[in-house]
Amino acid sequence: MDTLAISARPLLYFFRPDTIATMTPNRVREYWEWRRGHSLQVIDKDAGTVEVVERVIADGTIIRELSGTLRPAIQHAIKERRLVPGVYHVPVPAAPPGRDYWVTRSEAAHLLWETRRDKRARLHLPLYAMIALYTGQRRGAILDLTWPQVDLVRGRIDFNPPGRPQTQKGRPIIPIPRPLMAALRRAQQRASSKFVIAYRGEQVRDVKTGFNSAATRAGIPDCTSHTLRHTAGTWMAQRGVPLREIAGYLGHSEQRTTELYAHHHPDFMQNARRAFEGAE
Repeated sequence: MDTLAISARPLLYFFRPDTIATMTPNRVREYWEWRRGHSLQVIDKDAGTVEVVERVIADGTIIRELSGTLRPAIQHAIKERRLVPGVYHVPVPAAPPGRDYWVTRSEAAHLLWETRRDKRARLHLPLYAMIALYTGQRRGAILDLTWPQVDLVRGRIDFNPPGRPQTQKGRPIIPIPRPLMAALRRAQQRASSKFVIAYRGEQVRDVKTGFNSAATRAGIPDCTSHTLRHTAGTWMAQRGVPLREIAGYLGHSEQRTTELYAHHHPDFMQNARRAFEGAE
């Protein structure tokens, strides 16, 4: 199992009697069923002691574990000549349907207000939420953002740091909306770090706890950072922004943008509708 040393703890725990060479598709499917109802809680990090607890786990998590960990482990084993080269089938559950959840403008305003109530986070959490809402970028791209990437003169943000190769999760260059521009100017004046989202001069690496608390106080407990990304795309579509432009703004493929936002667009299937409204 040394080739699974890079794996997540649930995989290591479940497959501990196995090796990659002896793993079968049926054994992987057994992992689905077990994982759907179990999680691991670390008791002693240094000793690697864990406790199995009953907890519902979404299929999306299982897909990420198998696709992002087990499949690369197989390729690593082949590269290290510990596994015969070939095609190895790793079955994964069917992808869950996308969730079309977005917040209204009044809900967003309430959320931004609530982010200011935490005294420890009132300087960085409101700015994080504004960037997430007005740019629709992923959490990692926002937390990695540095001031040299923000051009307040030309009104542009390059979310891809210099030297970082673009991946499928694109980090675009986008114009800065006027409300966000004002917030960024104020933040830059008081900045003590190269990172835009910083606390006491250090990069903020996680905002999940503070953000979730603010969302709960705002009455939208299901709202996450990713919800704001989907909200940005939804608002643009509802205002009639061309889908190709939305794709460029979010760093999506055009196909994915169409799947997610076309039904929010005012022109959605208008030609199809008109086909049934013409004179016979």
